[in-house]
Amino acid sequence: MIRIGDFSKLSRVSVKTLRYYDEMGLLKPVEVDPFTGYRFYLFSQLTVLHRILALKELGFSLEEIGRLLDDGLSVEQMRGMLKLRETEARQRVQEEAERLRRIEAWLGQIELEDEMSKYDVVIKSMEALKIASVRDVVPTPPEQGGLWDELEGYLTAQHVRPSGACFTLYHDEDFKERDWDLEVCEPITDALAESRRVKVRALPAATLACTIHHGPFVTIGEAYNALGKWIEANGYRIIGPCREVYLEIAKNGSQTDPDTVTEIQFPVEKA
Repeated sequence: MIRIGDFSKLSRVSVKTLRYYDEMGLLKPVEVDPFTGYRFYLFSQLTVLHRILALKELGFSLEEIGRLLDDGLSVEQMRGMLKLRETEARQRVQEEAERLRRIEAWLGQIELEDEMSKYDVVIKSMEALKIASVRDVVPTPPEQGGLWDELEGYLTAQHVRPSGACFTLYHDEDFKERDWDLEVCEPITDALAESRRVKVRALPAATLACTIHHGPFVTIGEAYNALGKWIEANGYRIIGPCREVYLEIAKNGSQTDPDTVTEIQFPVEKA
């Protein structure tokens, strides 16, 4: 038998850790001196300690290791557990690779413009959303007010209250000078009968790349440019119409109200 200090030096595991393994019931000394409290181990216990260390390196918790040591493992059981750890490790590697890409994109933007962007982009998972909407072609986005009058007038007449922030869906895939295909939307939870112009449907669940524009609509193009660059730089592609969510609505529909807050959302998937 050897003392815990010598066992520690031999195994390169600290005395503190060995005592903790003893408390956890993972590796108990073969003898404890009743007078001095010294712990004594056998050289053969190095095999058990190495198993503990190996399993710990593979990502098993000490509680899991304790159960494995108590129950023993068949080859098939060990294979299954290692396959699970392999999957988890690959997922962590993928997550870190994604984080590295975002860091590189930030660095690239700073080096290109020599300043921090005022538009931070986050990825959100959005559940399916029930909406009431009116869709039509308008000359330009600032001229969508008539569509909103139609939608809100109908909801008021039907005694239906919106359940969240209103937003506009932009259905054109490319920028246009005129004749924009827009759909003004109010999220609802109540039952609502459709009219000739007002439709009720569910937007499907989606992964959204989002940024916030705090300022007048006349400068919102800056947010769209920043969001588009981020989507491309981070390996995503747009797969649906843009959502322009009005969190703080402009006073009297003004295009220059500096207190307007708008969230721009693009449905995306990994390219």
